[in-house]
Amino acid sequence: MPVFLRAPVFLRAPVFLRAPALLRVPALLLTSSLLLTACGSTGQAGREQASGHGYPRTVDNCGHRVTLKSPPRRAVSLNQGSTEILLSLGLADRMAGTATWTDPVPKGLAKADASVPRLADDNPSFEKVLAAEPDLVTASFVSTLGTGGVATREQFEKLGVPTYVSPADCSEGKDNDSGGDGSRGKPLTLDAVYGEIRDMARVFGVEARGEKLVASLKKRVGTATAGLHASGVSLMYWFANSQSPYLAGCCGAPGAITRAVGAENAFADTHDEWPQINWETVADRDPDVIVLGDLTRRQQTAETAKAKIRFLETNPATRNLAAVREKRYVLLSGQAMNPSIRTVDGIERVAAGLRAFGLVK
Repeated sequence: MPVFLRAPVFLRAPVFLRAPALLRVPALLLTSSLLLTACGSTGQAGREQASGHGYPRTVDNCGHRVTLKSPPRRAVSLNQGSTEILLSLGLADRMAGTATWTDPVPKGLAKADASVPRLADDNPSFEKVLAAEPDLVTASFVSTLGTGGVATREQFEKLGVPTYVSPADCSEGKDNDSGGDGSRGKPLTLDAVYGEIRDMARVFGVEARGEKLVASLKKRVGTATAGLHASGVSLMYWFANSQSPYLAGCCGAPGAITRAVGAENAFADTHDEWPQINWETVADRDPDVIVLGDLTRRQQTAETAKAKIRFLETNPATRNLAAVREKRYVLLSGQAMNPSIRTVDGIERVAAGLRAFGLVK
Protein backbone atom coordinates (compact mmCIF):
# COMPACT_ATOMS: atom_id res chain seq x y z
CA MET A 1 0.00 0.00 0.00
CA PRO A 2 1.18 3.59 -0.56
CA VAL A 3 3.15 5.26 2.21
CA PHE A 4 3.00 9.02 2.45
CA LEU A 5 5.86 11.39 3.24
CA ARG A 6 4.51 14.83 4.11
CA ALA A 7 2.34 15.37 1.06
CA PRO A 8 1.53 11.98 -0.49
CA VAL A 9 4.69 10.31 -1.76
CA PHE A 10 4.34 6.70 -2.81
CA LEU A 11 7.15 4.46 -1.63
CA ARG A 12 7.98 0.88 -2.37
CA ALA A 13 10.75 -1.61 -2.15
CA PRO A 14 12.98 -0.28 -4.94
CA VAL A 15 13.38 -2.41 -8.00
CA PHE A 16 14.41 -1.76 -11.61
CA LEU A 17 14.16 -2.85 -15.24
CA ARG A 18 15.71 -1.35 -18.36
CA ALA A 19 14.47 2.03 -19.63
CA PRO A 20 17.19 4.29 -21.07
CA ALA A 21 19.82 2.82 -23.33
CA LEU A 22 22.61 3.42 -20.84
CA LEU A 23 21.67 0.05 -19.29
CA ARG A 24 19.67 -2.16 -21.58
CA VAL A 25 18.47 -4.58 -18.95
CA PRO A 26 15.54 -4.88 -16.79
CA ALA A 27 9.15 -2.18 -8.33
CA LEU A 28 7.22 -2.66 -6.38
CA LEU A 29 5.99 -5.77 -4.68
CA LEU A 30 3.14 -7.32 -6.62
CA THR A 31 -0.24 -7.09 -5.02
CA SER A 32 -1.91 -10.20 -3.75
CA SER A 33 -4.21 -10.42 -6.75
CA LEU A 34 -1.23 -10.87 -9.05
CA LEU A 35 0.57 -13.23 -6.71
CA LEU A 36 -2.45 -15.49 -6.69
CA THR A 37 -2.13 -15.87 -10.45
CA ALA A 38 1.35 -17.32 -10.24
CA CYS A 39 -0.11 -20.85 -10.33
CA GLY A 40 2.68 -21.75 -8.01
CA SER A 41 1.26 -24.78 -6.26
CA THR A 42 3.22 -27.92 -7.04
CA GLY A 43 0.07 -29.99 -7.34
CA GLN A 44 -1.48 -27.71 -9.91
CA ALA A 45 1.78 -27.48 -11.83
CA GLY A 46 1.94 -31.24 -11.94
CA ARG A 47 -1.64 -31.58 -13.15
CA GLU A 48 -1.10 -29.00 -15.88
CA GLN A 49 2.23 -30.35 -17.18
CA ALA A 50 1.84 -30.65 -20.91
CA SER A 51 2.25 -34.21 -22.15
CA GLY A 52 3.41 -33.29 -25.63
CA HIS A 53 -0.05 -33.56 -27.23
CA GLY A 54 -0.74 -30.80 -29.70
CA TYR A 55 2.92 -30.28 -30.61
CA PRO A 56 4.70 -28.99 -32.56
CA ARG A 57 3.36 -25.54 -31.76
CA THR A 58 4.29 -22.34 -33.56
CA VAL A 59 3.91 -18.69 -32.57
CA ASP A 60 4.68 -15.67 -34.74
CA ASN A 61 7.11 -13.40 -32.91
CA CYS A 62 8.51 -10.20 -34.36
CA GLY A 63 9.16 -11.57 -37.82
CA HIS A 64 10.25 -14.99 -36.56
CA ARG A 65 8.20 -18.17 -36.53
CA VAL A 66 9.03 -19.88 -33.26
CA THR A 67 8.32 -23.60 -33.35
CA LEU A 68 8.46 -25.91 -30.34
CA LYS A 69 8.41 -29.65 -31.01
CA SER A 70 7.51 -30.34 -27.39
CA PRO A 71 6.89 -28.33 -24.20
CA PRO A 72 10.11 -26.61 -23.06
CA ARG A 73 11.84 -28.26 -20.11
CA ARG A 74 14.98 -26.12 -19.92
CA ALA A 75 14.01 -22.54 -20.76
CA VAL A 76 16.45 -19.68 -20.12
CA SER A 77 15.06 -16.16 -19.67
CA LEU A 78 17.49 -13.31 -20.19
CA ASN A 79 15.65 -10.32 -18.71
CA GLN A 80 13.82 -9.85 -15.47
CA GLY A 81 10.51 -8.96 -17.10
CA SER A 82 10.54 -12.14 -19.16
CA THR A 83 11.54 -14.19 -16.12
CA GLU A 84 8.72 -12.83 -13.98
CA ILE A 85 6.16 -13.81 -16.61
CA LEU A 86 7.43 -17.40 -16.59
CA LEU A 87 7.52 -17.50 -12.80
CA SER A 88 4.00 -16.05 -12.62
CA LEU A 89 2.83 -18.84 -14.91
CA GLY A 90 4.20 -21.38 -12.44
CA LEU A 91 6.98 -22.55 -14.76
CA ALA A 92 10.00 -22.43 -12.47
CA ASP A 93 10.39 -26.20 -12.71
CA ARG A 94 10.85 -25.86 -16.47
CA MET A 95 13.56 -23.19 -16.34
CA ALA A 96 17.28 -23.90 -16.60
CA GLY A 97 18.45 -20.38 -15.87
CA THR A 98 17.81 -16.65 -15.66
CA ALA A 99 20.01 -13.60 -16.14
CA THR A 100 20.12 -9.80 -16.36
CA TRP A 101 18.70 -8.95 -12.96
CA THR A 102 18.87 -5.58 -11.29
CA ASP A 103 16.22 -5.85 -8.57
CA PRO A 104 14.91 -8.22 -5.94
CA VAL A 105 12.24 -10.56 -7.22
CA PRO A 106 8.75 -9.84 -5.78
CA LYS A 107 8.16 -11.69 -2.53
CA GLY A 108 5.36 -13.77 -3.99
CA LEU A 109 7.74 -15.20 -6.58
CA ALA A 110 10.84 -15.47 -4.41
CA LYS A 111 10.48 -19.16 -3.55
CA ALA A 112 9.98 -20.14 -7.18
CA ASP A 113 12.84 -17.92 -8.30
CA ALA A 114 15.21 -19.45 -5.76
CA SER A 115 14.84 -22.80 -7.48
CA VAL A 116 16.05 -21.45 -10.84
CA PRO A 117 19.82 -21.09 -11.45
CA ARG A 118 20.99 -17.52 -11.99
CA LEU A 119 23.49 -17.55 -14.85
CA ALA A 120 24.53 -13.93 -14.33
CA ASP A 121 23.24 -10.72 -12.79
CA ASP A 122 23.93 -8.96 -16.09
CA ASN A 123 24.18 -10.36 -19.62
CA PRO A 124 25.78 -13.81 -19.54
CA SER A 125 28.08 -14.99 -22.29
CA PHE A 126 26.67 -16.94 -25.21
CA GLU A 127 28.69 -19.94 -24.00
CA LYS A 128 27.25 -19.68 -20.50
CA VAL A 129 23.72 -19.82 -21.85
CA LEU A 130 24.51 -22.75 -24.12
CA ALA A 131 26.05 -24.61 -21.18
CA ALA A 132 22.60 -24.59 -19.54
CA GLU A 133 21.37 -26.70 -22.50
CA PRO A 134 18.31 -24.53 -23.17
CA ASP A 135 15.42 -25.66 -25.31
CA LEU A 136 14.01 -22.09 -25.40
CA VAL A 137 15.62 -18.68 -24.80
CA THR A 138 13.43 -15.66 -24.03
CA ALA A 139 14.22 -11.98 -23.57
CA SER A 140 12.40 -8.72 -22.94
CA PHE A 141 14.53 -6.63 -25.29
CA VAL A 142 15.77 -6.79 -28.85
CA SER A 143 19.10 -5.51 -27.55
CA THR A 144 19.51 -8.64 -25.41
CA LEU A 145 18.93 -11.05 -28.29
CA GLY A 146 20.67 -8.98 -30.92
CA THR A 147 23.98 -7.54 -32.00
CA GLY A 148 25.91 -6.40 -28.94
CA GLY A 149 23.75 -8.47 -26.59
CA VAL A 150 24.10 -12.05 -25.43
CA ALA A 151 23.84 -13.32 -29.01
CA THR A 152 21.56 -12.86 -31.98
CA ARG A 153 18.46 -14.93 -32.44
CA GLU A 154 20.02 -16.41 -35.55
CA GLN A 155 23.02 -17.66 -33.56
CA PHE A 156 20.77 -19.59 -31.21
CA GLU A 157 18.46 -20.80 -33.95
CA LYS A 158 21.36 -22.15 -36.03
CA LEU A 159 22.04 -24.45 -33.08
CA GLY A 160 18.41 -25.52 -32.92
CA VAL A 161 17.46 -23.36 -29.93
CA PRO A 162 14.18 -21.44 -30.43
CA THR A 163 14.10 -17.82 -29.20
CA TYR A 164 11.38 -15.37 -28.21
CA VAL A 165 11.49 -11.59 -27.68
CA SER A 166 8.78 -9.59 -25.94
CA PRO A 167 6.38 -8.17 -28.54
CA ALA A 168 6.35 -4.93 -26.55
CA ASP A 169 9.92 -4.25 -27.72
CA CYS A 170 9.89 -5.55 -31.27
CA SER A 171 6.40 -4.83 -32.54
CA GLU A 172 3.65 -2.41 -31.57
CA GLY A 173 5.17 0.18 -33.91
CA LYS A 174 8.55 0.16 -32.10
CA ASP A 175 11.58 1.33 -34.11
CA ASN A 176 14.72 0.08 -32.39
CA ASP A 177 17.03 1.48 -35.07
CA SER A 178 16.22 5.15 -34.50
CA GLY A 179 18.90 5.62 -31.84
CA GLY A 180 18.85 5.63 -28.05
CA ASP A 181 16.06 3.45 -26.74
CA GLY A 182 14.16 3.64 -29.99
CA SER A 183 10.91 5.36 -30.80
CA ARG A 184 7.30 4.38 -31.27
CA GLY A 185 5.05 5.41 -34.12
CA LYS A 186 2.19 3.64 -32.39
CA PRO A 187 1.34 3.83 -28.67
CA LEU A 188 2.11 0.73 -26.67
CA THR A 189 -0.86 -0.99 -25.09
CA LEU A 190 -1.03 -3.63 -22.40
CA ASP A 191 -2.22 -6.00 -25.09
CA ALA A 192 1.48 -6.51 -25.90
CA VAL A 193 2.09 -7.75 -22.34
CA TYR A 194 -1.02 -9.88 -22.41
CA GLY A 195 0.08 -11.26 -25.77
CA GLU A 196 3.44 -12.30 -24.37
CA ILE A 197 1.74 -14.06 -21.48
CA ARG A 198 -0.54 -15.94 -23.87
CA ASP A 199 2.34 -16.83 -26.19
CA MET A 200 4.35 -18.29 -23.32
CA ALA A 201 1.32 -20.15 -21.99
CA ARG A 202 0.74 -21.65 -25.43
CA VAL A 203 4.40 -22.57 -25.93
CA PHE A 204 4.50 -24.35 -22.57
CA GLY A 205 1.05 -25.90 -22.92
CA VAL A 206 -0.48 -24.11 -19.92
CA GLU A 207 -3.07 -21.95 -21.65
CA ALA A 208 -5.47 -21.96 -18.71
CA ARG A 209 -2.82 -20.40 -16.47
CA GLY A 210 -2.17 -17.73 -19.06
CA GLU A 211 -5.82 -16.75 -19.27
CA LYS A 212 -6.06 -16.66 -15.50
CA LEU A 213 -3.06 -14.34 -15.24
CA VAL A 214 -4.33 -12.03 -17.98
CA ALA A 215 -7.77 -11.88 -16.37
CA SER A 216 -6.20 -10.98 -13.03
CA LEU A 217 -4.15 -8.16 -14.55
CA LYS A 218 -7.15 -6.77 -16.42
CA LYS A 219 -9.21 -6.87 -13.27
CA ARG A 220 -6.55 -4.93 -11.38
CA VAL A 221 -6.47 -2.25 -14.07
CA GLY A 222 -10.26 -1.98 -14.03
CA THR A 223 -10.36 -1.70 -10.24
CA ALA A 224 -7.62 0.92 -10.14
CA THR A 225 -9.16 3.15 -12.76
CA ALA A 226 -12.87 2.75 -12.00
CA GLY A 227 -14.53 6.16 -11.87
CA LEU A 228 -11.21 7.93 -12.41
CA HIS A 229 -11.37 11.14 -14.43
CA ALA A 230 -8.05 12.97 -14.57
CA SER A 231 -8.40 14.86 -17.83
CA GLY A 232 -6.25 17.98 -17.89
CA VAL A 233 -3.78 16.62 -15.32
CA SER A 234 -0.23 16.44 -16.71
CA LEU A 235 2.28 13.80 -15.63
CA MET A 236 6.03 13.75 -16.12
CA TYR A 237 7.98 10.49 -15.80
CA TRP A 238 11.63 10.86 -14.77
CA PHE A 239 13.63 7.67 -15.04
CA ALA A 240 17.21 8.70 -14.30
CA ASN A 241 20.05 11.23 -14.63
CA SER A 242 19.87 14.68 -13.08
CA GLN A 243 22.19 16.43 -15.54
CA SER A 244 20.37 15.42 -18.72
CA PRO A 245 17.26 13.63 -17.50
CA TYR A 246 15.66 10.70 -19.25
CA LEU A 247 11.95 11.52 -19.39
CA ALA A 248 9.21 9.39 -20.90
CA GLY A 249 7.97 10.14 -24.39
CA CYS A 250 4.43 9.61 -25.50
CA CYS A 251 4.11 6.02 -26.30
CA GLY A 252 5.93 3.50 -24.11
CA ALA A 253 4.83 1.98 -20.81
CA PRO A 254 4.40 5.41 -19.11
CA GLY A 255 2.09 6.34 -21.97
CA ALA A 256 0.01 3.24 -21.28
CA ILE A 257 -0.18 4.21 -17.61
CA THR A 258 -1.16 7.78 -18.48
CA ARG A 259 -3.91 6.71 -20.87
CA ALA A 260 -5.27 4.20 -18.36
CA VAL A 261 -5.77 6.91 -15.73
CA GLY A 262 -7.09 9.43 -18.25
CA ALA A 263 -4.35 12.01 -17.70
CA GLU A 264 -1.85 13.68 -20.06
CA ASN A 265 1.87 13.13 -20.56
CA ALA A 266 3.79 16.40 -20.32
CA PHE A 267 5.98 15.18 -23.20
CA ALA A 268 3.36 13.53 -25.36
CA ASP A 269 4.76 15.40 -28.35
CA THR A 270 7.87 13.19 -28.59
CA HIS A 271 7.81 9.62 -29.86
CA ASP A 272 11.25 8.73 -28.53
CA GLU A 273 10.99 6.09 -25.82
CA TRP A 274 13.21 7.92 -23.29
CA PRO A 275 14.39 11.27 -24.67
CA GLN A 276 16.86 13.40 -22.73
CA ILE A 277 15.22 16.77 -22.09
CA ASN A 278 16.70 19.81 -20.38
CA TRP A 279 15.29 21.23 -17.17
CA GLU A 280 14.38 24.57 -18.75
CA THR A 281 11.93 22.72 -21.01
CA VAL A 282 10.57 20.88 -17.99
CA ALA A 283 10.01 24.23 -16.26
CA ASP A 284 8.08 25.46 -19.29
CA ARG A 285 5.82 22.38 -19.21
CA ASP A 286 5.36 22.60 -15.39
CA PRO A 287 3.74 19.16 -14.86
CA ASP A 288 1.09 18.66 -12.19
CA VAL A 289 2.57 15.37 -10.94
CA ILE A 290 6.07 13.92 -11.26
CA VAL A 291 6.42 10.14 -11.42
CA LEU A 292 9.87 9.16 -10.21
CA GLY A 293 11.87 6.06 -10.97
CA ASP A 294 13.19 4.67 -7.69
CA LEU A 295 16.17 2.67 -8.94
CA THR A 296 18.60 0.41 -7.13
CA ARG A 297 21.43 0.60 -9.66
CA ARG A 298 24.28 3.09 -9.30
CA GLN A 299 25.12 4.06 -12.89
CA GLN A 300 23.73 7.58 -13.19
CA THR A 301 23.17 10.64 -11.04
CA ALA A 302 19.94 10.77 -9.05
CA GLU A 303 19.03 7.11 -9.30
CA THR A 304 16.92 6.74 -6.16
CA ALA A 305 13.69 8.62 -5.65
CA LYS A 306 15.20 10.25 -2.58
CA ALA A 307 18.04 11.67 -4.67
CA LYS A 308 15.62 12.83 -7.34
CA ILE A 309 13.45 14.65 -4.82
CA ARG A 310 16.49 16.30 -3.26
CA PHE A 311 17.56 17.52 -6.70
CA LEU A 312 14.09 18.78 -7.64
CA GLU A 313 13.71 20.73 -4.40
CA THR A 314 17.12 22.42 -4.57
CA ASN A 315 17.71 23.03 -8.26
CA PRO A 316 16.78 26.59 -9.32
CA ALA A 317 15.18 25.37 -12.54
CA THR A 318 12.86 22.91 -10.80
CA ARG A 319 12.21 23.98 -7.22
CA ASN A 320 9.32 26.23 -8.24
CA LEU A 321 7.51 23.61 -10.32
CA ALA A 322 3.93 23.15 -9.13
CA ALA A 323 4.48 19.44 -8.48
CA VAL A 324 7.62 20.19 -6.46
CA ARG A 325 6.05 22.96 -4.39
CA GLU A 326 3.08 20.69 -3.59
CA LYS A 327 5.27 17.57 -3.25
CA ARG A 328 3.15 15.67 -5.73
CA TYR A 329 5.45 12.72 -6.34
CA VAL A 330 4.56 9.13 -7.21
CA LEU A 331 7.36 6.58 -6.89
CA LEU A 332 7.65 3.63 -9.27
CA SER A 333 10.17 0.95 -10.01
CA GLY A 334 12.03 1.01 -13.27
CA GLN A 335 10.30 -2.30 -14.01
CA ALA A 336 6.91 -0.60 -13.88
CA MET A 337 8.16 2.10 -16.27
CA ASN A 338 8.91 -0.47 -18.98
CA PRO A 339 6.42 -2.88 -20.56
CA SER A 340 6.03 -5.71 -18.07
CA ILE A 341 3.58 -7.30 -15.70
CA ARG A 342 4.52 -4.57 -13.23
CA THR A 343 3.26 -1.82 -15.51
CA VAL A 344 -0.11 -2.74 -14.02
CA ASP A 345 1.34 -1.89 -10.62
CA GLY A 346 2.32 1.47 -12.12
CA ILE A 347 -1.29 2.09 -13.12
CA GLU A 348 -2.43 1.29 -9.60
CA ARG A 349 0.11 3.58 -7.97
CA VAL A 350 -0.44 6.53 -10.29
CA ALA A 351 -4.21 6.20 -9.95
CA ALA A 352 -3.90 6.11 -6.16
CA GLY A 353 -1.63 9.14 -6.25
CA LEU A 354 -4.01 11.20 -8.36
CA ARG A 355 -6.82 10.42 -5.94
CA ALA A 356 -4.68 11.23 -2.90
CA PHE A 357 -3.60 14.54 -4.42
CA GLY A 358 -7.21 15.50 -5.08
CA LEU A 359 -6.62 15.82 -8.82
CA VAL A 360 -9.43 13.60 -10.07
CA LYS A 361 -12.94 14.65 -10.93
